[in-house]
This record gives sequence, structure tokens and C-alpha cells, in this order.
Amino acid sequence: MKRTLLLLFFVFGMNCLAIPAEENQAFGIRFSGFVKTDLMFDSRQTVTVREGHFLLYPAGPKLDVNGEDINAKANLNILSIQTRLKGTITGPDAFGAKTSGLIESAFFGHSDSDVNGLRLRHAILTLAWEKFSLMIGQYWHPMFVTDCFPATVSFNTGMPFQPFSRNPQIRLTYALGSVKIIAAAISQRDFTSTGPDGAGSIYLRNAAIPNMHVQLQYAAKLLLLGLGADWKTLVPQLVTAQNYKTEETVSGLSFLGYAKLNLPAFTWKLEGILGQNLTDHLMLGGYGVTSIDHQTGVETYTPTDVMSVWTDISAGKKIGVGCYAGFMKNMGAGEKIMAFYGRGSDIDQVYRVAPRIIWNSGKTQLAAELEYTGAAYGTANEKGEVENTTSVENIRLLLAAYYFF
Repeated sequence: MKRTLLLLFFVFGMNCLAIPAEENQAFGIRFSGFVKTDLMFDSRQTVTVREGHFLLYPAGPKLDVNGEDINAKANLNILSIQTRLKGTITGPDAFGAKTSGLIESAFFGHSDSDVNGLRLRHAILTLAWEKFSLMIGQYWHPMFVTDCFPATVSFNTGMPFQPFSRNPQIRLTYALGSVKIIAAAISQRDFTSTGPDGAGSIYLRNAAIPNMHVQLQYAAKLLLLGLGADWKTLVPQLVTAQNYKTEETVSGLSFLGYAKLNLPAFTWKLEGILGQNLTDHLMLGGYGVTSIDHQTGVETYTPTDVMSVWTDISAGKKIGVGCYAGFMKNMGAGEKIMAFYGRGSDIDQVYRVAPRIIWNSGKTQLAAELEYTGAAYGTANEKGEVENTTSVENIRLLLAAYYFF
């Protein structure tokens, strides 16, 4: 595997550098990245992916025959799977535009059974004209705002309060002074919706309509402001259990607003989200079945709503300090549902506070973060609202070591 990987990057790098001398010898690929190791201690069992590395929230109460909570047990792990390699590509102009490319991979794997496996994070082509830019490939979903996201030590990057998804997409950006207008058509690959056949991209693909996103952003020297809207349609089934064809859809409309104040002494970030069916962003919610035709088995659906807000403040360079806080509320479906497809149907709300300290020296960084996360578990009523809740909390101590190159 190691020999294959090295050979792949060598061949790819040589191909990128093999540009005629008369064009520009500076064109090619430049590699960068980091080596990272995380030590994680949790005071409780948690809902996570990749052997506990990517933390969402504490696991709910699970009682044994004596009424003791099985999930009230500490856990510890050490992993280096966030080690990352990035290639930044430059080349000659095309179609009157400046061209660039990016490939990025990590050893996070595609599933728990693939931990340490090499996976694709980003792969994009960018064409940049004077006011327009066109990006084609796999990159962060526009709801993950790369200019305004939490600076946590944890790789969960503020999840589940912060949308988190990388998607194949076509994104067009128009810049006029300090204002940008962003429009994107998006599909799913590694971060997917769920349905009767489990998680997968098939529900969006069968809708034959991409996930659509628009965003307005204002960027000044010290201030960043943005508003966005996101629309997604799924087709959960093509055929019923009674063998009747069906094309019933469920659509979700989500809104986000964000701000960043970048002062010399500190940086402050704030974001709020009101969303529907955001399972593919690793957030709470999804959609429910509102009716079933007893003769044909055809189902109708409605999305569930969630509200989320987070804030992050950071200061310092050589010795950096910061704190992240987030809150998310499950708001239910607004009408009666008979079944649910999504995440956290028994969770009313999740909250978190996570202070951190980071020590930088040359290319090396040492960091520590104390993450306190609570979740209120209960029973969902007929509209998907969670009642009679019991709160559980987890404290995660995270120590991380980076070496950048």
C-alpha cells in the first residue's frame, strides 16, 4: 500500500511538472499537509465514528437488569488517522481564466472498518476570471463556510451544531468589490441522506435534481457577514412493498447566517442555522412518513426541523487560547409522523462548551481541549418532538500533536 501510494504521487507530480519550458517552469504541484496524533479520554460512552475519533454527543442511557447505566463508562484512545497530504496544482491559463487545482487525502478511511485507509477529501478544478470563478469537483459543502468555522482542536469542528459535509459540486462565485454571490449544484458521496434502504446517495440521485445552494457574503478587512439558503429533494422509494411504483418526494429548505469579527487582539465567530432534513451534514433530524396507502403501500413524507447556533472566540498566536459553545434543538415535524429516517429522533437538544489552548513552535503545534457535551434524551411524540427528557453529559479531554510540512 505504501509503495503504491508513493508511486501514485510521484507519477502524478511528474505529470503535473511535465509542462513545456516555454510556458512556465513554475507550474506544477506543491505538496503540504501535517502529521497529527490525538489522545482522547471520554468520561462516558459516546456517539462517534472512526473508533471514537469523531465525536457527536454522549450516548443515551442504557440500563441493565439492575437499572445501572451501561453507557456510564469511561473510554480512552490514541489515533493518528487525521494525518493529511495535500497537493496544490498550478498550470497555464485556459478559456481566458487563471487555472488551479487541488487534491487532498487523509487516512481517516471511509468507514469504521476502514480506519487508517486512504480516502479522498478534496479534488477540485478552479477557473478564475476577473469577477467570476468556477469550481468543479469535490469540496466542502457551501453550508460549511471555510471563512467562518470553529477553530476547535477536535476534528469534529463543532459538530453537530456546525454543518459538516464534503460533496461533488459545481460552484459559481461572482465577486463585486466586497460582495460575493455564490451558487452551487451539489450531489452526495461520502456524506449522504438516509432512507428505507439505509444511508446512501441514491435518494438524491433518484430525485434527478441536485442539492441547490445560494449564498450572499460580505467581506471587509475586519468583518465577514453572510446569508445562505439550501434546498434538497429526495425520493425515498421507487417501489413499495406491494410492488407499486412510487415517486413520492420529500424536500428540505435550510437557512444559515454567519458573522466573523477579526480584530488584532481576538477573533469572534457566530453562526445560526434553521434547517430541514440535515442528516447528510451529520446534524440531528431527517424526515418522517406522514401517511401510507393501505392498498398500494405508497408513503408520503415531511422533513423535521432543527435549530442550531454556535459561537467561537480565539486569541493569541504563539500561545493561543479559545472557547467554543454550541446549542441545537430538535423542533420535530410540525405534523404527525408514523416512521422516521434520520439521526437523533430521541434527542430533544444538544449543548457544548469547549475551551482550548494551543502552543505553536516552528512547524510543531501542541494543543489541549476540554469538551463538555450534554444531550437530553427522551421519547418522541407523534409530531417528532421529544418529551420527558433525561440529560446525560460527557467530558472529553483531547490532547493533540501536529507537525506541519
